[in-house]
Parts: sequence; structure tokens; C-alpha cells
Amino acid sequence: MQLVGYEPSGRGSALVVADGDSVEDVPLESGTELSYVLGSRRCAGTIDDGEHVACNRSTAPYCEYHTSTWVCARCTGDCLKPEMDCYQEHAVYVAAFAPDTFKVGVTKSRRLGTRLREQGADRAAHVHTVSNGRIARELEAEIADWLVDRVRTRPKVTALAETVDEDAWEAVLSEFDVLDRFDLDYGLDLETRPVRETMASGTVVGVKGRLLVLETSGTTYAVDMRDLVGYEIAEGETSRNLQSSLGSFG
Repeated sequence: MQLVGYEPSGRGSALVVADGDSVEDVPLESGTELSYVLGSRRCAGTIDDGEHVACNRSTAPYCEYHTSTWVCARCTGDCLKPEMDCYQEHAVYVAAFAPDTFKVGVTKSRRLGTRLREQGADRAAHVHTVSNGRIARELEAEIADWLVDRVRTRPKVTALAETVDEDAWEAVLSEFDVLDRFDLDYGLDLETRPVRETMASGTVVGVKGRLLVLETSGTTYAVDMRDLVGYEIAEGETSRNLQSSLGSFG
């Protein structure tokens, strides 16, 4: 078996496992027990019409033949496609990641709530509605002069056990005519920051964005699910020595 993908919060929260050419979603509901041992890692291949097409190349999570680039993510208003096709209504938003990381982003208006949960935002504000993606990307590029337009995994792990700095958040929003606000809850309720690990065994605490939170032996672990993609897996408990949190010794 091989871990070949994942669904973040906002899209059902699951690990995608391939066994031969068959594909199965493993739901990541709170309380679910995962018991997978990680083996070697290679390209996750691709899924074509519901079936897994394996790849033996060693580059993970994807080799050069199975890496896809979404050009819209790099767009700043000058379309990178042969012909612009993003004519649906778009939303420009600002997202907060505790305690004080603030990100600007864009998405189709109908996907706004889903997109915020996919990223694991703690708070968010809808600040512009525009007629197409080009205008949205132009606005995003302007705002990105003073806010970040992407957030790496480390501050997202930090945000798991932190709260948003309200004063800093309100100061950011004072620069906009806010259309709507979002206060997002992922049901984690953590008192201490989880230990970052790459593993697929333990009790599921919850999922925030693409971060899977697991508990085992009194310690909670934060797993970036993208780091799992490509691993060969077998059923069983991990035998690796894992770093424990200080609280597990109390």
C-alpha cells in the first residue's frame, strides 16, 4: 500500500491510500485510530479515473512527470494561461494564523469558507468581491506589499495551541472595509503545542488545514500530511523513537 494523497479540513479530512490500482479514502474523524508504519518513499504517481497509476521514480512526493503546477497561484493579474478563463466572481480575503501571522489570499466566492478551512486559518475577513480572478490577483499583489501571501508550516504548527492577537488583528482589518468575518474552529482545544513529526499511527485528535494532529502515549503530534504522500505503508504501530512533550512525563 502507498499513501498517495490527502484531503485537508474543509474537504472531508482524509488520507488517500492506494492498494494496487484501487484507491480508498481513510477518514480522519476525531477518535479514529491509525495504525500505519511508514516504509520507503517514492513518487505517488497519479490517480486517473478513480484508479491509481503507480510510479517507481524515487523523487517524492512527485517526480517531474507527475508534478502539476497551478499557474493561477503565481498570477499577479497578468494571466499566465494561453487565454484567461477565470471569469467567475472572486473574493479577496485576509486570514489570521495565531498569534500574529496575517495572510492575503483570493478564491472563487463560492469557495471562500472551504478555502479558509483548507488553509487552517483561525480568523478571516472577506475584504473585496470582484468580477474575475485577474482583478482579484491584482488586488492581492497590492496587499502583499505589506501582508504575506503564503504561510509556511512552522507558524501553522505554532498556531495549533495559540490564540490570535486581537489588537494586531483589528489593526490589520482597520485598513479595509470588511464585508464579512469568520471565526473558525477545528475542535482541537490543545493546551500545548504538538511535537512536529512524520508518522501515521495514533489517535486522531483532529485536522487543521493539512496538519493532522495525533495523540499517542500522552503526547500530541502535528503531522504535515503532504510529508506523508509517497510513503509505502503497512498496518502496525511505529517502532521509531518519538520525541515526547514535557507534559507526558507529568
